[in-house]
Amino acid sequence: MTGDERPMLQGWLDWQRHTLLHKCAGLTAEQLRIAAAEPSNLTLLGLVRHMTLVERQWFRSRAAGLSELPEQFDDDQEFTDLANADAEADFAAFRAEIEAADEAVAKLPLDHEFATKRTPAISLRWVYIHMIEEYARHNGHADLLRERIDGETGD
Repeated sequence: MTGDERPMLQGWLDWQRHTLLHKCAGLTAEQLRIAAAEPSNLTLLGLVRHMTLVERQWFRSRAAGLSELPEQFDDDQEFTDLANADAEADFAAFRAEIEAADEAVAKLPLDHEFATKRTPAISLRWVYIHMIEEYARHNGHADLLRERIDGETGD
């Protein structure tokens, strides 16, 4: 509840990351592919794949400037191309991307700025706040998906 800003932001981000993993824990690959409700194609596995992509884009590609990273999915493919998806590999990719993202920005100050096509200046601080918000929103989706799958609720 008190302390330096960077550890607080990292702590909240890590908690949100862990929450998504917790929402998926103990489910089969088939259960992870269950959509919320028609016509939505939102699934827990899709959320994990999406957040892998978002972690890479914001922390490594944009903030750290590692622009040569390959794209993982095309045009919402992380949500729509799940029939042959390897859930175990997708979770491994998610965990690896989190580690790579943290490492890529570890030495950058929160005031570090970069530009995108649409925005001339974005700080790393903003990225942390945005990612916490992004996870919080999707963790709400994950909570509803998990409850639909097996009735589990909670953090």
